[in-house]
Amino acid sequence: MKTYFAFLLSFFLLPLTASHAQQIFETDTFAVGQKKLVIHFIGHGTIMLDYDGLIIHVDPVERYADYTKLAKADIILITHQHQDHLDKGAIAKILSDKTRIALNRASYDILGFGKAMANGDTLIIKGIKITSVPAYNTTKGRDKFHPQGRDNGYILDFGGKKIYIAGDTENIPEMKQLKNIDIAFLPMNQPYTMTAKQLIQAVKMIKPMIVYPYHYGDSDLSALPKLLKDAKATELRIRRMN
Repeated sequence: MKTYFAFLLSFFLLPLTASHAQQIFETDTFAVGQKKLVIHFIGHGTIMLDYDGLIIHVDPVERYADYTKLAKADIILITHQHQDHLDKGAIAKILSDKTRIALNRASYDILGFGKAMANGDTLIIKGIKITSVPAYNTTKGRDKFHPQGRDNGYILDFGGKKIYIAGDTENIPEMKQLKNIDIAFLPMNQPYTMTAKQLIQAVKMIKPMIVYPYHYGDSDLSALPKLLKDAKATELRIRRMN
């Protein structure tokens, strides 16, 4: 890995805003040059990034947070149209006249606005380079959940520091093409995304500095540290995402 985030604060519980005292989420904070990036682990496949005051909501869903009390979005990313990822109510509560939305075509057809991105598309929003990458099932019988070519994962490039948010996917071969990923969010729950062994195979393809399992529901994560012991370049971090 050529570049690394400087780690400032780990496994800490903070309210998302001063008025948000009843909703406490775990956060990790990183230095990115002279700026600060705070990751808020909200629930399931839902996260929020605060990049020195620029707010990025990923798959906001009201089931996991009270969005009337969260910061308005500068950017909203939607990976796909399933109801645990696309929630019109949550989006409406964090919209402002400055909000930009990037989403897959099927989500655009439901929401009716935003910038539809196909796999491989790149967009620069408010100085953040956003690349849409494939997210799909490969196991026979599971492709009905997330067929190839429909859904998105995203790579966010913060001035050379890259975060990969995989969306709902298995350990697809396209992951071998991902380079210099500092942080990877990888899903783990059956039958919709990855098994523990598939997640580890994905880590070995991507070689991120840090991996966060997410979208894990009731999955047993206890096997991950042992399975990941040979991937010495990657640190496993498990945060509460229920």
